[in-house]
Amino acid sequence: MNVKEMAKGTLLEALGIEITELAEGHIVATMPVDHRTHQPFGLLHGGASVALAETVASIGAYALVNHETESVVGLEINANHIRAVRSGIVTATGTVLHRGKTTMVWDIKIVDEQQRLVCVSRCTIAVIKKKASS
Repeated sequence: MNVKEMAKGTLLEALGIEITELAEGHIVATMPVDHRTHQPFGLLHGGASVALAETVASIGAYALVNHETESVVGLEINANHIRAVRSGIVTATGTVLHRGKTTMVWDIKIVDEQQRLVCVSRCTIAVIKKKASS
């Protein structure tokens, strides 16, 4: 799975999200805190944190399914924003909590460069069967 190729022309590219580690049930990604991810008061936008969290859960889940017959989509996400960030890089670490046949639940923690918790999120991913092409 070539994540860099998949990210071209998508929200990941627009926000500067980069996957730095991908293992079974575990994923790490970074995102800059800059003009692309700020809200009007110069802080990291909560929506950007949620986009990072769902990206981590979705790519982590996709790595666990059969790409020929299955795909994944976000089903539900929640987030608690703990600390404001004005600049630098935030890092999201996702861990699968539940790996079922039709759903997965991921825990995502986002920290700043000093390893302080910025956001904690939980994302439910639906595992869907691809339609057979005729």
